[in-house]
Amino acid sequence: MTSWALRAAGAGLLILLGIAVGTWATTSHFRPVLDQVQDQASMCAAARENLAGLAAEQGKAMGDLMLAANERQARAEQAVKDAQANAKADYAAANRLQQERTGGDQCAAATSIIDKELGL
Repeated sequence: MTSWALRAAGAGLLILLGIAVGTWATTSHFRPVLDQVQDQASMCAAARENLAGLAAEQGKAMGDLMLAANERQARAEQAVKDAQANAKADYAAANRLQQERTGGDQCAAATSIIDKELGL
């Protein structure tokens, strides 16, 4: 029985020694690796949050630019309509004056303008 007890005690000591060596190996080798991976994971998470924030800002800026472009286009279209409305009276007056100068004949008025432009 003593031999069996000695063997059991030896096995227990070997088990304890294995636990001690395993703990030491884990803390000396794997802990720095684990710390490094955790640091990288936190940096990746911070970068992801930063990129998400930048994407949200960029989306808002794009929306603002689209609204501003639509407003400018609407103002430009209104300016063209206003200019056309204001020019109608001037255009009609110019046509009347041109017809009076050429004796009322529209073909003669067109011929006169074309000849003047061509320097004939």
